[in-house]
Amino acid sequence: MDEYELLSVTVGDRADHVATIAINRPDVRNALNEQVRTELKDAVTTADKDDRVRVLVLTGGEESGSFIAGADITEFRDRDLVDQRKASERPRIYETVDDASIPIIARINGHALGGGCELAQACDIRIAEAGAKLGQPEINLGLIPGGGGTQRLTRLVGEGHAMRLVLSGKLIDAEEAKEIGLVDEVYDAEQLNDRVYELASSMAEKSPIALKLAKKAIKGSSRMGLEEGLKYESELFVQTFATQDKDEGIDAFLEGREPDFTGK
Repeated sequence: MDEYELLSVTVGDRADHVATIAINRPDVRNALNEQVRTELKDAVTTADKDDRVRVLVLTGGEESGSFIAGADITEFRDRDLVDQRKASERPRIYETVDDASIPIIARINGHALGGGCELAQACDIRIAEAGAKLGQPEINLGLIPGGGGTQRLTRLVGEGHAMRLVLSGKLIDAEEAKEIGLVDEVYDAEQLNDRVYELASSMAEKSPIALKLAKKAIKGSSRMGLEEGLKYESELFVQTFATQDKDEGIDAFLEGREPDFTGK
């Protein structure tokens, strides 16, 4: 993996086939500026193409006290409509994370606000530290969410909760976020790493081909009608029968042993 100025990237340190990308901009609580976005896009894309990596964990650096405290507002002040339209050209980091073929876990080790909350929403699973705050406070600046916060948030928590959070700019704690479906699990700081990497490891042990196909099928469920989604799932299921991993998984089951998936 490449070296980055504002990120740290490791592969296999916590669990086999699991990469971790940590944002290290503690002076501004990991606020997303252009450099962080650029480095993140490159790091996520690189991890997604790395055969060693089957699962990715995205988190804030331990010294930052945050997951991502939002966008770097200092970049917004002097932009006009034309400038922001250019800055909003896709694919942005949100699409890069959402479109990645490997599973991505957001390890929310502190506040996830604005663009940080939107980036967590773009991940596949969100595990938060107790005491973390989440929300979309853009309305307080005369703005609206622009990184998917009106779209992914609504799909996760429903229109009523999305309206409440976006229109009020209110922040909620991790426990409430779990109650409404914005995060999936909440743990004390002492337990957070164990749970995140236990889950990541259990996923990384599986066939990398099956992981990617299952992720595609699940993503499709919220973006297609039922009949179209069922056909899509069936086609992806059939594709697994062209893999060596399918044979290995079934043989291991019949022989009473653990499978050794190779991604072929």
